[in-house]
Amino acid sequence: MFKFIKISAVVALALVALTAGLAQATIAPSSAVVIERVFNDSFASILTVNNSYPGLIDINDEASGPLGWANLHVWRFSSDGVTAQQFDNTDGFAFFADVTISGTGNGEAGLQIAPWWSPNVDGRFNVRTTDGEVACFGGRLPFYSFTGSNGVHYVKGTTVHMGMIYTPNVEMTLAMPATIEYIYDDGTAYSSGPIAFDEGNPFENPPHGVFGILSPAYVGGHMQFNDMAGSGAGSNLNATWSNIVFQDLGTVVGDEDTSWGNVKSLFR
Repeated sequence: MFKFIKISAVVALALVALTAGLAQATIAPSSAVVIERVFNDSFASILTVNNSYPGLIDINDEASGPLGWANLHVWRFSSDGVTAQQFDNTDGFAFFADVTISGTGNGEAGLQIAPWWSPNVDGRFNVRTTDGEVACFGGRLPFYSFTGSNGVHYVKGTTVHMGMIYTPNVEMTLAMPATIEYIYDDGTAYSSGPIAFDEGNPFENPPHGVFGILSPAYVGGHMQFNDMAGSGAGSNLNATWSNIVFQDLGTVVGDEDTSWGNVKSLFR
């Protein structure tokens, strides 16, 4: 049983709203959609998906000839059960899941905040079975390695608790950028602490924004079965996300003063 680390980002965002702007609700997803075969090097594989969001999303890919290098499958939060929900640069949110990778093959899986230019591939909080690396990278995500910084290694077949906390800022500037905090719990809880975003490409703002995840971003998880040819026909990779939790931390929309009562009402 995993226990949630206290999310100081909620308080921090509330204080920002109190002193410098008003946070309104981020649209909370009601469902999830699975996008199959983003990479489809082994097109004859046998793919089985169980989407029982929020309790469980399970993706199992069984290798079958002709074989290739990798298959990638992703899931995304959705507000209509059909399309992937788009998140704005100023949407504050946190999401968590218990993640397990199993099977006879090797690969990687985890959580994603994918950028507008690569909505299905990049922006990974990733665990890998071959060497146990646990790292966050790609897209707009600031790099962080739990393996390098905390000595953590993932062991295939075990369940770990993973989460990301995205906190936008009223200003979204170099002095006041958005931050992200990565949470990893394999029985011992680790946190990256809040990490600031860089500017991104100012020539793409508008419409995409700067100093954050950019608009639109796509949020969910990924599973990539690597070296399918080397694994051989009949091998499989299975990824599960259970106990999926999404938390609205508010959307920063203004710079007017507000009251503490108004701020508290946003998080009820």
